[in-house]
This record gives sequence, structure tokens and C-alpha cells, in this order.
Amino acid sequence: MLCVRRVAVRRAALGTFTATLVASGTVLLGAPAEAASARPVTTTAAKTVSVKLSKAISGLPVATETRSGYQRSKFTHWVDADRDCQDTRSEVLRLESAKKVSGSCTVVSGKWKSYFDGKTWTSASKLDIDHLVPLAEAWDSGAKKWNAATRKAYANDLGDARTLVAVTNSVNRSKGDRDPAEWLPAKNRCRYVTEWVAVKIRWSLKVDRAEKNALSRVAGNCKNVTIKVTKAKISTGSSSGGSGGSGGSGGSGGSNGKLDPQFSTCTAAKKAGYGPYRRGIDPEYSWYRDADSDGIVCE
Repeated sequence: MLCVRRVAVRRAALGTFTATLVASGTVLLGAPAEAASARPVTTTAAKTVSVKLSKAISGLPVATETRSGYQRSKFTHWVDADRDCQDTRSEVLRLESAKKVSGSCTVVSGKWKSYFDGKTWTSASKLDIDHLVPLAEAWDSGAKKWNAATRKAYANDLGDARTLVAVTNSVNRSKGDRDPAEWLPAKNRCRYVTEWVAVKIRWSLKVDRAEKNALSRVAGNCKNVTIKVTKAKISTGSSSGGSGGSGGSGGSGGSNGKLDPQFSTCTAAKKAGYGPYRRGIDPEYSWYRDADSDGIVCE
């Protein structure tokens, strides 16, 4: 188990695997390049759920998974959403290090414990940032219907400490895109299965029958902990702006509902009539600096 869990918007209480989370993705985000024609955008409403592990697994919807159309480039990562020169990989490394890291923009050293294998590392080069539910697995189980910006939000999800995790690079690469029916870590399997379920719930992803059976089997030997998770807003269909490979731009536009093209500063955004953006509601919040840390930018 990591010595230090992520802070700020990525707080997680590992004893009960609960978290106070920030919803990401939203309505009217960028359009996938593969969309042949505009389709109405539909969005699932964000809400917080609290459920016991066994019940959470039994409630996961089952569907056949298909890989057709998958390309890793359809999930844009790693991005520097807040423009502080640190991309998502560096943000995760900074938040998970047990001591102050070295390196200004690119993290070079620190101290990390990979919970998959229990090994401790001081060199960032020994670590991968694992999408706990791999991008290909997410595609198979629902993300193929998302628009480009929702896939981008998933690939860079700093709103939930369980979506992205720093682990030994060789272990992550041995895992590949396999689900728990095909691969489990050598250590902390209860934590792994619990966090896998939490990510599936957060992003409204389905499971196949073998995956669900594996989750139930492992969880049967674990404490029936409570999972608390805020579901991300999921946008499907296409909308104006953006592209599948580059992640696009635009979002909910805060209270005015317009598409934000991602300005260089809040001043420019406000001058054009955009904002305000609220933490946990508008993905544009992470694009601009919250100087007074009040949870609102461009107000």
C-alpha cells in the first residue's frame, strides 16, 4: 500500500477504500474524429454512490466486450490540464511520492511503493502510471461510445485516486490490457479488485461474465468494505470542436453553456463571456489556476 496517498482532489482513505472525488467529463465536450456525422450528445448525470463491495460487484452490468475500432490514440494522454508544466504522469508521481520529488516539470526522483509487487523505488524511471482499468478494457466495456473529450478525461483522471496509480513498470507491462479474470497483482489483490470495481462504477463501465466471476471470487476472501465513489459525467455522441486523437477542446462552459475553446488565461476567458467554472462540476476548472483556492475559477 502506498505510503502517501494522493491529496487535494485525489484524497482517498485506504482503510475503507473511500474517496472524496471530483467528477470529470461533461456534456458538450469535443467530437471524436471517427464520427461520420453529428449525433445528439447525451450525458449521464453525476452522483455519489456508497455501496458494499459484494453488492457493488453484483450490481455491475454484464455485457459482451468487443475491441473493434480501438486505437490507443483515441485516449489523449498525458496532458498538462492546469498548464503548470507538469503533465498527468508527473502530477501522479508528485502526489504519490512519500517524500519531496526532484525535477521541476518532469519528475526525476522521489520515493514510491508499488502496491502491485510491494517494491519501493526512488527513481521515477522505474515506474509506469497504470490506468487501473486499462484504456483498451475501458473501450471494450463502454468507452467506445464516449466522445473524444470524455475519453481524454478518463485517460487523465486526477479526480479519483484509484483511476491512475504509480507501479513498477515491468509489472504494469506484464499486466497489459488484461482484466482480473486474466491478471492479478502478486500483492494487495483485495485492494486491486476493490479499486477496479470503483473505477468501473465511476465511469459507468460494464464487465464481461468472466471478469465479474473473477471479481466475486477474489472479493470472497476480502473484507466487505464500503466503496464510495462519485460517478463521472459521461458524454456520448458527437459535438462541435475537438478531435479523437488530439483530445479536442471545449466543455460545459460553466453557467452560460457555451463551448470554452481553452483560453490562455481566465482573464481572456471572462472577456469572451466564459466561466465561472467550479471544482467537481466543470472540467474547465482544471484548465485555469485557482489562485485563491476557493474551488471556483474565472469568476
